[in-house]
Amino acid sequence: MVLEATIIIVDNSESSRNGDYTPSRFEAQVDAVSLIFSAKTQANPESSVGLMSMGGKGPEVLATLTADFGKILSGLHSTKISGSCHLATGIQVAGLALKHRQNKSQRQRIIAFVGSPIAEDEKSLIRLAKKMKKNQIAIDFINFGEEAENTSKLEAFIANVNASDNSHLATIPPGPHLLSDQLVTTPILGDDSGMGVGGPGDGGSGGSGGAGGFDFGVDPHLDPELALALRMSLEEENSRQERERKEKEEKEKAAAAAASLGTVPEEDGKKDDDESAPLLPKDGESSKKKRDDDDDRMDTA
Repeated sequence: MVLEATIIIVDNSESSRNGDYTPSRFEAQVDAVSLIFSAKTQANPESSVGLMSMGGKGPEVLATLTADFGKILSGLHSTKISGSCHLATGIQVAGLALKHRQNKSQRQRIIAFVGSPIAEDEKSLIRLAKKMKKNQIAIDFINFGEEAENTSKLEAFIANVNASDNSHLATIPPGPHLLSDQLVTTPILGDDSGMGVGGPGDGGSGGSGGAGGFDFGVDPHLDPELALALRMSLEEENSRQERERKEKEEKEKAAAAAASLGTVPEEDGKKDDDESAPLLPKDGESSKKKRDDDDDRMDTA
C-alpha cells in the first residue's frame, strides 16, 4: 500500500452549521475524518495524518502529522464554527506542513472538505493548482453543500493539479445517507478501502446476478460499512495464514537440520562409551591380584 502523509482540511465556516447533511455539515465532516484516518493508517501503518481547519479568521493547524487518532479527535473537539472559508490559504498552509514531514519517503496528499462558497476566483485557484503539482502534492476535494456554485472551480483545480490520476473530486449531494457512507464509494477512499468504484452505468449491470460482481458479494454503495468490515476481516485472515505458513517452514527447516545430524551422535556415543570405560574395575580386584603376585615372587626368592 502507498505510504502517505495526509493533511485533512475541514470546513468550519458558518455554512457548516446547516443541517442539510445528517446531523449537520460539520458533524458529517467529523464522521468522515474518522473514516479517512482509519483507511489511511490501515492501508499502511507508517502513514500519518494531520488536521487543519480553514474557517474562522484564517486556517489553523489542529494536529500535526501523527498516527495517533486521539490527537485528531482532540483537534476536532476544539474546533469552533465561525467565519468564512479560506480555501486557497488553507491549501498553502497544508502544503508547508507536508513539506516539513519527518519521513520524506511519504507521498504528500491534501484532502479538503468544501462545504461553503469558495471566495477565490478560478484563475487564482488554477495558479495554486499548478504550484501544488510542481511540489508533487496530490489534492482531493470533497464537495458538498454548495455543489452548484463550487463544482466548476474545483473541477478546474483538479484538472491542473492532477498527475497520473492522483487527485480526485467527489461531489456528494444532500440525501438520507451519511456523508461518510457516500465517501467510501468515491475514488478518494476507493484505493485505500479496497472497494472499486464503478462508473455511473455499472450499478445496474448484472442486477439479478446475486453478487453482482462486487467484492465479497456486497455492493459497497448499499452497505459500505459491511463491505469495509469484510475486507478488513479478509486482510487479517490472510496475515494470520501468512504467519502460520512462515512458522511452519521454520519448524520444518529446523527438523530437517536436526535429522541430518542425528546419525553422528550415535557413532560418537559408542566411541565415547568405549573410551569412558574404566581401565580398572571399581572393586579393585586387579590391584589385589598384583599384590598377591608380588608376595609369591618374594617367597620363591
